[in-house]
Amino acid sequence: MARDYYRILGVDSKASDQEIKRAYRKLARELHPDVNPDDAAQEKFRDVSDAYEVLSDPEKRRVVDMGGDPLDSSPGGFGGGGFSGFGGGGLGDVFEAFFGGGMGGGGRGPRGRVREGNDALIRMELDLDECANGVSRELTVDTAILCDKCQGSGTEGDSKPSTCPTCHGAGEVQSVQRSFLGQVMTSRPCPTCAGVGEIIENPCSKCSGDGRVRTRRNLTVKIPAGVGDGMRVRLAGQGEVGPGGGPAGDLYVEVTEREHEFLTRDGSTLHVTARVPMFDAALGAEVSVPTVIDGELTVEVPAGTQTGDSKVLRGHGMPQVNSQARGNLVVHFDVAVPSRLDKKQADKLRELKALFPDEGPHVARRGGQDQGGGIFSRLRDTFAGR
Repeated sequence: MARDYYRILGVDSKASDQEIKRAYRKLARELHPDVNPDDAAQEKFRDVSDAYEVLSDPEKRRVVDMGGDPLDSSPGGFGGGGFSGFGGGGLGDVFEAFFGGGMGGGGRGPRGRVREGNDALIRMELDLDECANGVSRELTVDTAILCDKCQGSGTEGDSKPSTCPTCHGAGEVQSVQRSFLGQVMTSRPCPTCAGVGEIIENPCSKCSGDGRVRTRRNLTVKIPAGVGDGMRVRLAGQGEVGPGGGPAGDLYVEVTEREHEFLTRDGSTLHVTARVPMFDAALGAEVSVPTVIDGELTVEVPAGTQTGDSKVLRGHGMPQVNSQARGNLVVHFDVAVPSRLDKKQADKLRELKALFPDEGPHVARRGGQDQGGGIFSRLRDTFAGR
């Protein structure tokens, strides 16, 4: 069964070429593997690319409109030369679909010299604080802009383009070939005017008839708060100006996020590890931790804190793009045990250990601490009862 390429792109069967292109670009930006690595998205991206390949080609689109699939190489799929499924239109419809003019000789006509420009991509490195607070940056981009001498016309002075002498303005040339089916008329873009139907005999001295020139220009881009690694900011109409002075594409600024010295990011949640000496973990203490917006925060270390314990500071994480909401900051505690002791320190620890005669190395029960608790919790209880 032929695929419904119109449904894949989400357009009507009477959609214009520009509507098809816009629909494809919108879906491609959402499903491109660089943006969406999900396997299902990549499969949809292939389908969308196939649909655009077919519907942007007038010949292939005619095959679709007649119920066929130009990418299907099976017999009757129209992509492999089968003639079934044309609804009884005869060989004339077949030649119309495959050769662009068929037996009647009608062609596609000249393509416009003015065409839409390409999108452009530039990457920008930001640290975590800049991603959290947003930033404005001056960028220097090298793109094609409208030729200021001819204003996109491509001609020198008041001169005008003239009709192509080869195709006489048709934009294509036809030739007759013999085949087992008889004489077949085929059409192809005119090699003299590249399918435009006209030539510029007196091109602009600055742009050589292209209607645009390459130059470096400066612009300011505002990066919103909350962006992350791989996200793109779109600047509409700031990409490449099209041939013949056509409308410019878009400029995309892709964010590359540098690692933070202390904080680790997971979406809008931030994580930080606080190393706490064993005595402070046993007795309780305070520790200062960094944030990306609120400066340093003082966090209480509860008495009896164990390695792996954590505390959630709600609303102190990363902001969400275009939202007032903010994620959380999770403080993970890592209890530090002294690795080097002098004799006096070791003797003091032995005296302290003697206060806990039942405490010693042992295998812990599954599911957590033993019923009696660890040495830190016992130290807490001991000092609390003074």
